[in-house]
Amino acid sequence: MAHSLGATLRGVVTISLLTLNVIVMVPILMVAALLRFIVPLPAWRRVFGRVMTWLAERWIAHNGAILRTCAAFRIDARGLEGLSPREWYLVVSNHRSWVDILVLQSVFLGRIPFLKFFLKQQLIWVPFLGLAWWALDFPFMRRYSSQHLAQHPEDRGKDLEATRIACRKFAEIPTSVMNFVEGTRFSEGKRERLQSPYRHLLPPRAGGVAFVLSAMGGMLHSMVDVTIAYRETSPTMWDLCCGRLQTVQVAVERRPIEAWTTQGDYQEDEAFRRRFQQWLAELWSRKDAQLATMLQPGRS
Repeated sequence: MAHSLGATLRGVVTISLLTLNVIVMVPILMVAALLRFIVPLPAWRRVFGRVMTWLAERWIAHNGAILRTCAAFRIDARGLEGLSPREWYLVVSNHRSWVDILVLQSVFLGRIPFLKFFLKQQLIWVPFLGLAWWALDFPFMRRYSSQHLAQHPEDRGKDLEATRIACRKFAEIPTSVMNFVEGTRFSEGKRERLQSPYRHLLPPRAGGVAFVLSAMGGMLHSMVDVTIAYRETSPTMWDLCCGRLQTVQVAVERRPIEAWTTQGDYQEDEAFRRRFQQWLAELWSRKDAQLATMLQPGRS
């Protein structure tokens, strides 16, 4: 009982400090964003773009300090050699929990450029965070369904073109674009429902990766392939804040971006689509085998 109460108190303190960090940092980011946009000079905007990235990295650093101190958050990360904060990366990862985002931010802080996610258009309305994402130039995507395109063929290609326009800002400052390839968090129920051929993963959704490579392929230097492993089953943010997680394992491998992956039309070219899906399925098979090794009893 005492142990449970202590974990709950730890969770309340940790959540409170993380929330306070949001409340403090987002208004500062918004002031910097306003200063960036009121002067329409490219050099001025580049300077304040770097200022805003620095502020976002301080936000992440504060989160990491809170979690290490209050939640005894421990990460065992391997394969970080050779990465640089001055290059452009596509980062792909399996997705097990909302904790993944904090793990990735902690692992890569200062090692690669600030992580940016492709977000659904609706997420701009998330309190505080939506404004922060907008100010930091996170690309908001409006994806059209096949049913919509059948009824409105004039919208075909608009989502990709809008994303290309949004990504032009990334050419000014080194950027890491993050993609959770499974598209949703893993669970055994989802794995069975989707008839996944993998033991520890959901089937990869190739369209999202193809979309990013088509929009940004000319900017990206390489792909950072990340595998995250937890001993716990689908740990929650509350588990993390209460200090209930064991050491999180993270394996990182840098891979070249093959030219052909950036040059095809995933939606319209069936042969390219099949090749792309096969390439990603092979990558996911290797990741599934790696997860099996990382989750072996006695491995830390």
